[in-house]
Amino acid sequence: MLVTVFCCPNDHSEITFALDVSPELELRDFVALCELESGIPAGEIQITYAEQPLKDLTCALGTYGLKDGDVVVLRQVERRQPPAQPVFPGLPRIDFSSIACPPPPAAPPSLLGSTSSPPGLDDPALLQQMLLANPHELSLLKERNPPLAEALLSGDLERFTKVLLEQQQDRARREQERIRLLTADPFDMEAQAKIEEDIRQHNVEENMTIAMEEAPESFGQVVMLYIDCIVNGYHVKAFVDSGAQMTIMSQACAKRCNIMRLVDRRWAGIAKGVGTQKIIGRVHLAQVQIEGDFLPCSFSILEDQPMDMLLGLDMLKRHQCSIDLKKNTLLIGTTGTETRFLPEAELPECARLAYGPEGPEDAQPDEIADRELAEALQRSVQESGKERGLGERAMGIPQLFVCILKQWTFLQHSRDMTQKHFCMGLFLAALLLSPVSVLICLLSHMITDFITSANEK
Repeated sequence: MLVTVFCCPNDHSEITFALDVSPELELRDFVALCELESGIPAGEIQITYAEQPLKDLTCALGTYGLKDGDVVVLRQVERRQPPAQPVFPGLPRIDFSSIACPPPPAAPPSLLGSTSSPPGLDDPALLQQMLLANPHELSLLKERNPPLAEALLSGDLERFTKVLLEQQQDRARREQERIRLLTADPFDMEAQAKIEEDIRQHNVEENMTIAMEEAPESFGQVVMLYIDCIVNGYHVKAFVDSGAQMTIMSQACAKRCNIMRLVDRRWAGIAKGVGTQKIIGRVHLAQVQIEGDFLPCSFSILEDQPMDMLLGLDMLKRHQCSIDLKKNTLLIGTTGTETRFLPEAELPECARLAYGPEGPEDAQPDEIADRELAEALQRSVQESGKERGLGERAMGIPQLFVCILKQWTFLQHSRDMTQKHFCMGLFLAALLLSPVSVLICLLSHMITDFITSANEK
């Protein structure tokens, strides 16, 4: 285990050093090691741990409760001199104990408070208060120990204490297992593998600590490089990717820009990179406007691509473009025009680090389900409107509700519970979107059913 020694010599020069020792090491041997490191004679060394002096030199360090990472204080004390013999042995001895002496002046409270050591950190309530009062330590705890940070932020002291004790017990159990392996056979392959893993993990933690102190920006996320452009008269936000071989465009964006009619399907294939995408074809020549420049460009149209447009290396090299990260601009070398990269607020939704006030990872399952249901309703309305033709308006909420009622009536004698649940979800969504229209539609549907049943009778 690694023990840090804080040395306080009489010359007021503070020294700190670390010793890698075993819990079975006796205190006298530990004092000898401290003598070698500090230069203070062993007879003048007083070791203090947890504000208690360690006096029994034959006891092992583990019996005092020393653990890996603990700190002990080394104090230099005066050697006890033997009582001096009287110079004049013939003179009588005088007892001065009965003489009253004035008490020493009391130290001010501020000095008393400064000399007292801080309370121990074994109290979970005190530790919780200290972490909550220190934002820097709290952020480090979130990075290095997410379970404990989650218990801390929950505000439940009992839960925080439980997680803290479990982690301490687990750490002590691992340390005991490591010591057992080392003391059993230091040359055992399993023990050597454990030592190697401990050294590797220690180096990883040390490297991470240095990185967080010296380069904290490396733990942040950066937004990708997007520019504003116009393709065939339609505004598009293009992703600048110098690592992509070709310029691509999604099928949906090509439809919006009205260039699907120019797709040459003989160039169909598979685009391979981080994943694979199906290439529908290629638009050999289209006009792209960046600021005031009109540049010829070719696109490979991808079938299922969330990104609207990607400027690849073929077009960047063709127009001699330079990415200037200092100015945060894209320089078109053939014309000398500069265009700025878009900030995160102007990026498309798929490229933002967080969707709105909450990131996608923070969204609850119910919110995701509601959003997907609303999108499904919107798509069904749009598709129904397209099927009726351009001259007829899209189906509204009342017509959608009538379709739901008819479908529910049809499924009353069915055992397919999945479809029934889906219809019920559509009914609730339509009710939330337009309550008045749904109630009017429901009344009209009930009247129609009543008249129909009366005529049949």
